[in-house]
Amino acid sequence: MPKPYPQEFRDDVVRVARDREPGVTVEQIAKDFGVHPMTLFKWLRQADTDEGVKPGVSRSDSAELREARKRITLLEQE
Repeated sequence: MPKPYPQEFRDDVVRVARDREPGVTVEQIAKDFGVHPMTLFKWLRQADTDEGVKPGVSRSDSAELREARKRITLLEQE
């Protein structure tokens, strides 16, 4: 499995993709940064969810849910 990109890198690429000039495609930006276009589209969707633009589970909610599940598993084992 490939190593994940650092969050700061993802945020920078998303910012560039959102602020792109007319005529510049997301695919071109993805190629410039060395990521797959579908990866960049996924990052853009997640950024919209995190900012509340689109419905869904934000990264902070996802992390909180993951921690809660770990605690539940630990408590069930006790």
